[in-house]
Amino acid sequence: MTKIDRFYGEDLLITLKCFFGFETTLAEELQELGYQETEILNRAVRVKGSWRDVYFLNLYARCAISVLVEIDRFYIQEEKDLLKCLQRIDWTEIIGSNQTFAIRGAVHSQIFKNTHYPFLLAKDAIVDVFTAKNKPRPNVDTKQPNLLFDLYISEKQATISFNTSGAPLFQRGYRSEVGEAPLNEVVAAGLVRMSGWDRKTPLLDPFCGSGTLLIEAALLATGVPSNIERQHYAFKRLKNFSSTLWEEIYENAPRIVRQLPVRIFGSDISDEMVIKTRRNLRSFSFGRLIEISSKSFEEVERPEGEVFILTNPPYDERLKIDVTELYGNLGSWLKHNMSPCQAWIISGSEEGMKSIGLKPSKKMSLFNGDIPCEFRGFEMFKGERKVKMEN
Repeated sequence: MTKIDRFYGEDLLITLKCFFGFETTLAEELQELGYQETEILNRAVRVKGSWRDVYFLNLYARCAISVLVEIDRFYIQEEKDLLKCLQRIDWTEIIGSNQTFAIRGAVHSQIFKNTHYPFLLAKDAIVDVFTAKNKPRPNVDTKQPNLLFDLYISEKQATISFNTSGAPLFQRGYRSEVGEAPLNEVVAAGLVRMSGWDRKTPLLDPFCGSGTLLIEAALLATGVPSNIERQHYAFKRLKNFSSTLWEEIYENAPRIVRQLPVRIFGSDISDEMVIKTRRNLRSFSFGRLIEISSKSFEEVERPEGEVFILTNPPYDERLKIDVTELYGNLGSWLKHNMSPCQAWIISGSEEGMKSIGLKPSKKMSLFNGDIPCEFRGFEMFKGERKVKMEN
């Protein structure tokens, strides 16, 4: 069996890439989707499956940035070995002469002094194969390629894969309006899961911005795939693409929601952001069921019963605000107005987090895009169990 036969076969190595810190969360999501055998990697999780699984995961995986299918894996001793190994792949069976392509990835190897050089070698290898077969060569397009390949080199081991998603999966297709510093959709989906929200307790975001956390929470609670509004996937440009199989998976996905299984509501002090949230919610049948109000967090009244707070307050890197005052007021509001409750806060401001004045029960280091953040959980109780305060 050739490398291309394996690539187009039904016994695939599928790697789902994710942001740093979300590996375990993605693995747990995959297990919930039915993939019990998962291998956690650096910023990725690997499973085995078929092309049906590739289609399914692109649609259903909320915490993945992209879905890769391995083409080949090999060992190299020196730079020229990479070129030779990649020339053994019949690229004419994957790329059409009229298509564009790009190669991205990561290089962690002392073999290469310049970490960009392996990508140039990979491009040369593809061109060489087309030239050897007397076929017109495809062009490179680094911005919007038809086909995207992932080259990962760890010391002497190299892996070349096809990125079946193409554009990152956080490009959901539902968000037409964003704020000055929007929360990445994949990050938002990961935060909802990571917080431990039971999908039964009413969820509140008092800094809802353009509504990403609220939308991802509603998608999870209803079972509607996060990528239900997305239409573009790179696997549709492959020679083996089955429109019948894709349409079967897509049409069977839940999308009509007449009633939310749990109350989901949010607010923002900015009238403009509330309008943007409502516009983004129009994409979904449950959009009108999510409650949005224009008010500051201090004006939000605590509902009867339990409440789960998940939010991303503004911080100094994106808006010129007094984070010490804002986060201090937030901590006081949580303690005096919202107890008892669970609250999870993500922020890129260390100063802001310290100013909350509450001792977190859990905290994690994450990235929202390129911004390092802290994700902290707080548990507040009334009566005999006191709110934990930081020393």
